[in-house]
Amino acid sequence: MTGGQGLRTLALVSSLTPSWPRMDITTGLPAIDSRRDLHIWIIENLKMVPVPERAYGNFFEEHCYIILHVPQSLKTTQGAARDLHYWVGKKAGAEAQGAAGTFVQHLQETLGGATVQHREVQGYESDCFLSYFHPGVIYRKGGLTSALKHVETNMYNIQRLLRIKGRKHVSATEVELSWNSFNKDDIFLLDLGNVMIQWNGPKSSISEKARGLALTCSLQARERGGRAHIGVVDDEGQATDLMEIMEAVLGCRVGNLYATMPNKSINQLQKANVRLYHVYEKGEDLVIQELATRPLTQDLLREEGFIQAKGYPTYTNVEVVNDGAESAAFKQLFRMWSVKQHRNRNLGGTGTMGKLSQVKLDVSKLHSQPELAAQLRMVDDCSGKVEVWCIQDISRQPVHPKLHGQVYAGNCYLVLYTYQKMGQVQYILYLWQGHQATKHKIKALNSNAEELDLMYHGALVQEHVTMGSEPPHFLAIFQGQLVIFQGSAEHCGKGPPASSTRLFHVQGTDSCNTRTMEVPARASALNSSDIFLLVTAGICYLWFGKGCSGDQREMARMVVTVISEKNKDIVMEGQEPPQFWEALGGRAPYPSNKSLPEDVSNFQPRLFECSSPMGHLVLSEVVFFSQEDLDKHDIMLLDTCHEIFLWLGEAAREQKKAVAWGQEYLKTHPAGRSQATPIVLVKQGREPPTFTGWFFTWDPYKWTNNQSYEEVVDGSLRAVSAISEITAEVHNFRLSRCPSNGRTGPLALQALKGSQDTSENELELGPNVGGTSTSASSYHSSPGSMINGGVPREQLMHQAVEDLPEGVDPAHKEFYLSDTDFQDIFGKSKEEFYSMAKWKQQQEKKQLGFF
Repeated sequence: MTGGQGLRTLALVSSLTPSWPRMDITTGLPAIDSRRDLHIWIIENLKMVPVPERAYGNFFEEHCYIILHVPQSLKTTQGAARDLHYWVGKKAGAEAQGAAGTFVQHLQETLGGATVQHREVQGYESDCFLSYFHPGVIYRKGGLTSALKHVETNMYNIQRLLRIKGRKHVSATEVELSWNSFNKDDIFLLDLGNVMIQWNGPKSSISEKARGLALTCSLQARERGGRAHIGVVDDEGQATDLMEIMEAVLGCRVGNLYATMPNKSINQLQKANVRLYHVYEKGEDLVIQELATRPLTQDLLREEGFIQAKGYPTYTNVEVVNDGAESAAFKQLFRMWSVKQHRNRNLGGTGTMGKLSQVKLDVSKLHSQPELAAQLRMVDDCSGKVEVWCIQDISRQPVHPKLHGQVYAGNCYLVLYTYQKMGQVQYILYLWQGHQATKHKIKALNSNAEELDLMYHGALVQEHVTMGSEPPHFLAIFQGQLVIFQGSAEHCGKGPPASSTRLFHVQGTDSCNTRTMEVPARASALNSSDIFLLVTAGICYLWFGKGCSGDQREMARMVVTVISEKNKDIVMEGQEPPQFWEALGGRAPYPSNKSLPEDVSNFQPRLFECSSPMGHLVLSEVVFFSQEDLDKHDIMLLDTCHEIFLWLGEAAREQKKAVAWGQEYLKTHPAGRSQATPIVLVKQGREPPTFTGWFFTWDPYKWTNNQSYEEVVDGSLRAVSAISEITAEVHNFRLSRCPSNGRTGPLALQALKGSQDTSENELELGPNVGGTSTSASSYHSSPGSMINGGVPREQLMHQAVEDLPEGVDPAHKEFYLSDTDFQDIFGKSKEEFYSMAKWKQQQEKKQLGFF
């Protein structure tokens, strides 16, 4: 659960059952369709009533809902549990909340232990909950009466204003139909049935506008059958027709728009403050015992009044998990997590991670099976071109191919790897940083990487690598012969310096995991599980620990030739000559236990949207992610445990902050992640298989087929004929002029409402969003004296403003003609006239006395 001020608290609950009202629910539990991922029910009259699928994402604020998510995809589930949410509207009554809680408890008993229970409150939902609904959730006013039908397709008798906000997770809230509801930062949708006008705040970003438009188009498709017309106001001065409609409904705006307060999103620094509590009952008392703070360990888990006792807000997210059914977010709060029985990710039918690491690499499958490449962290067979530069002062100096793989702990290096993928040239640029490198060299490393990226027109995938944490592909391009020397090379490109006594630690069993690192030349640096090379002035000793394997010995014999060409004396542990110990300064205790690699076979990758509104990293998780969740305006962070990928959308604004965000993520991670974890920068359209393999499906041509926000608005939504006819309709209903107090006259609202009460066939205002034309419009005369037949032509033609009948707009006199008179005078119907260019309309009006 997440408490106030970003404090995370994990409560171990023993024998605590919420005291919901007792109900007879034996016949109240619904059937569950096993073929669907998502199931939603609304609580009505203390019963669970299923919500139709087309209404998913709509929530009425006076109700409670129950949501069940049952993952269908093996690649998504990874053996994960089901998620059971109960959602509480901000105006829901206590009885409805009690009923929802009771149904959830019984559903959980029916579903079994592998179910994670979530409590959600309107406006404060978890990322897991919000990830179900694309392109967003809609909060609707009303209660039981209005909720009987969540969504009625082709219903046009509607008039509402929605405030749309959010970045990756978008929500739309129904607000007061007034200019007072507007602000500079958010998106607002004026929904008038046949007409939907999206007004973009002047301080809203392109990504917010695009996501708002996606939600608007979704509403148009689901609730209007695609027939409603969408208009977008990006600049009020350029969208005068649409503003005329808005002012007819909302009145003339008085005063300036206000700016919203900064969003108090919980940043990663706050999320790092994690505490574990044990909550249990002792007699009639509730006992809360703090067990630990960050970092947590799994052994602490040996076993609703908690929120009140801690003084947390009522909207605090609560997640209840059972042993063996923990969510990914829960498990990754702990430094390590092991499961009793592995339920590993079955990717592409290749088996578990453990099996993958035991089989020989079949490089021919890496491009056809990107999931295999992702698991093995290998983009190809490493047969591509390798170029290496050493950072010297502020520039980069090329390293001779014979010395590739020989690096120094006090230096930084750029390694460019070029390979072919689907017939196209691809690049990976490794930025290798030694532990002893100065800040000056690290800065020069990054600046030279940027320079190279510009030379290659932004085509480089950049991976930041720290000494000792090199990924398998980096090790493999040097055929397992990476040797890290202590100190700094005075002149890059020269071989290792001669020294009297040096000790090298050889680790690895094949070309993809072997590295050799120089360590202090003393006995305490030895380890029985590995192999060491001791180089002295007169002889070299190759020392085999008792726990080393045949594969380790084979790799060591190949690697040591890089360090020294002298003959090597093979020394088995326990059979060392006296000279061996003398060279190391005498005997000393050293580790004899075998260091096992960390088991991450059950690690579930997690995808986050990144932002920093207040200067600190804020992450929004996308659960059950797909390629559709990658937007060109975003910077996304994909955590795969061994690597941190930062995906850079082509229109993302803060790309230069990406590496710093990755570092902050590792630094503030509740589980205390290693700061040496490789950070990979991936640009949109340049994704390697080690990235795409973590997605269920991947379309390499997706980015070439998508329209941008600007293209959608300029191409489809701003059809001149549609806007002209919408404006004509407003005037044809004789919407009253804006009075001085800035309020819309009742005549205007009555006229517009009258138009919406007509049937679907009677009110077609123009072409669809897609640009196809619709049937001809049926225009209705204004109320009052003009309902039958319109205004006589002699009262409109060649008349001065002061001589016009009351209520007639002098700029649109022709609107008030009857259809017969209009056809007789203009020689065309109204719909034909308003489909013409504006200048042509004005020209005809001047000629015929209506200007």
